[in-house]
Amino acid sequence: MNYKEKSLKAHYEWKGKIEIKPRVSVENREDLSTAYTPGVAEPCLEINKDVNKSFELTRRWNTVPVITDGTAVLGLGDIGPEAGLPVMEGKSVLFKVFGDVDSYPLCIRSKDTEEIIRTIKLFAGSWGGINLEDISSPRCFEIERRLKEELDIPVFHDDQHGTAIVTLAALINALKLVNKKISDIKIVINGAGAAGISICKFLLNYGATHVLICDRAGIICEGDEGLNAAQEEISHLTNKEHLHGTLVDAMTGADVFIGVSGPNCVSPEMIKSMNDKSIVFPLANPVPEINPDLAKEAGAYIIGTGSSEYANQINNVLVFPGLFRGAIDAKARTVNTEMMVAASEGIASCVSKEELSRDYILPYPYDRKAHVCVAKSVKEAAIRTGVCKK
Repeated sequence: MNYKEKSLKAHYEWKGKIEIKPRVSVENREDLSTAYTPGVAEPCLEINKDVNKSFELTRRWNTVPVITDGTAVLGLGDIGPEAGLPVMEGKSVLFKVFGDVDSYPLCIRSKDTEEIIRTIKLFAGSWGGINLEDISSPRCFEIERRLKEELDIPVFHDDQHGTAIVTLAALINALKLVNKKISDIKIVINGAGAAGISICKFLLNYGATHVLICDRAGIICEGDEGLNAAQEEISHLTNKEHLHGTLVDAMTGADVFIGVSGPNCVSPEMIKSMNDKSIVFPLANPVPEINPDLAKEAGAYIIGTGSSEYANQINNVLVFPGLFRGAIDAKARTVNTEMMVAASEGIASCVSKEELSRDYILPYPYDRKAHVCVAKSVKEAAIRTGVCKK
């Protein structure tokens, strides 16, 4: 099926994938006076006395915008905020369908870090949480860091942390099948942008000890010139042997390859150079780093991609609806590492020992039970780590 043509035709017909519907009836004078003036003055005064009452007296508690500047949309790059709207609307649909979270796009016409931060902060009183989306690196790191520091609602950059969470979930189950421990394996990550750096940090936090991360110039090494701040930081945490070289050199003897870069940058020969029972996650969309069929022919034992066309789709949709559902229900002030690990382990646990196979290491993105499990795991972690509002 030609999904591009089908999707374009459908979008012309839909004229938008989301809409606003009232939750109350306004059929007579009493209804109007209760939902609007004069009765509405009373909840306004309550919130004026205690701003936190806005979480109880309005829909703020369940509202999460999908915010972008349109600079890193899918695999399309900097196409502008308006051109990113179809993706942001799609995310809002998934928030509602899988997490029952009310969501809408907020596309900002600016590439200025301070202006974006200020804009979001000015609107923050309307929301129960914030989902950042498709903001290019390295600007996205500073935007998220500052918002997390300066706001008391959950802030989550899905391209960073959503990708990291679902990748770890896939790796947890893949390692069970190959009978390897994360502390013993060599992991190669190709792509040193928002997703790659976040995945790297997350895997290190989970117990990985031997990680190489590559950009277009090859293996990132401490002391390299031309690194941005995020890459400089990660250079001190990886490549303990101070290796130099290309992606070809990095992948020799690797147990795991994770690609968050670009199309067709991995050859069958590179897969063949990996260790036995190799795990290969070429996640670039719409064209992966290597065609899964080629990777399999070259000897990859377990393969996962970002595409629904192949087995083992490693997709952020398994993460953000349940994560925000759990964070909101816990009244969390932030999303911490423990909550993200809980999400990974929750996703992984949805595939039973009997179901687990080389072609089924993750639940399907449309598996409602998985989203419920993520929400429960995240909520419990938020409560356990003491980040909930009283």
